[in-house]
Amino acid sequence: MRAKAYGRSQLSRRLLVRFLMALVGWLIGFTGLCMLAWMFCNSLVWQPWDPVYQLLEFVKNYLPIFYFIPLIAGWIAISYYFLGKPLRYLDEIVEAAKLLAQPREEMVHLPAELKDIESDMNLAKQRALRDAAVAKEAEQRKNDLIVYLAHDLKTPLTSVIGYLTLLRDEPQLSPEMRARYTGIALEKAQRLEDLTNEFFEITRFNLSHIELEKSPVDIALMLRQVVSEFEPALVQKGLSCKVELPQTMPYICDADKMARVFDNLLRNAMLYSFENTVITIRGQAGPQGITLWLENAGRTIPPEKLARLFEQFFRLDAARGTNTGGAGLGLAIAKQLVELHGGAISAASADNSITFTVTLPACGAP
Repeated sequence: MRAKAYGRSQLSRRLLVRFLMALVGWLIGFTGLCMLAWMFCNSLVWQPWDPVYQLLEFVKNYLPIFYFIPLIAGWIAISYYFLGKPLRYLDEIVEAAKLLAQPREEMVHLPAELKDIESDMNLAKQRALRDAAVAKEAEQRKNDLIVYLAHDLKTPLTSVIGYLTLLRDEPQLSPEMRARYTGIALEKAQRLEDLTNEFFEITRFNLSHIELEKSPVDIALMLRQVVSEFEPALVQKGLSCKVELPQTMPYICDADKMARVFDNLLRNAMLYSFENTVITIRGQAGPQGITLWLENAGRTIPPEKLARLFEQFFRLDAARGTNTGGAGLGLAIAKQLVELHGGAISAASADNSITFTVTLPACGAP
């Protein structure tokens, strides 16, 4: 800000210097011209009856008037010109400001003397256009997400109502069929609960200010506990998880937030893994901090989607079924929480393999 303010004051100084130089130049020039005219007239021989001589005598008698009136008139003309120039600049800036408020990509063009202001205004316009595009894209993603979730809510709700209606209207159903319909209704109701929780997750992610409550934890033990909690779901899909970690990995962090990071990463790996494959979690601790790798066998992610993997509301497969579709927040939340700890998270994919890398800085070591 100081550099730009200095640039604008330079413009003011420049105009002021030019104004003063014009006034001084006019004063010296006009006075010098008058003196030259006086000397020239004195060098000539005049006759008393000469009309020119009589005119010059008249001017001589009223010299102050004939000297000061043109001098003041020139002063006024110069002042008008230089005072009008900033006003013209102001008009240019006002018109440029109107252009800033318009969504068009047309850039601001100002006179050469206002190049600094032109650069600032164009920078502000580019930033506004960029922010508007980002906001529009985020709003579109959120609208798409609402459409997905509305559809996903309707599908299991219809199933729940349908199976409960069958149980009510068919009292002669066999115990086996009644148990089957009850199990399906319960499964769909649980899916409704998951989707409802995703709506609350969206609100918390956008509105809450996350603060860390750090304490000493064992990252290796935490990961093993998270994996054990996923074992029933992994077995149901024919997956297994292999943990290759040191015996202990002491670290200072927010245990709940870090467990959520690992929960989201493992859940994502489970959803996008081929059936009957192994999810591998490896890690190492050193002077630079802790590095963790989570690798699963899944369809190769194209580079254009890989670059957006951690965006809010981005779902790798928008057409994914209602039983597995997510809100597209898990990886975005994981990234935010890791970065709050001063770390970084990235993803790579090739040859039907997906690898997430989490790095945590050494400052968190106890």
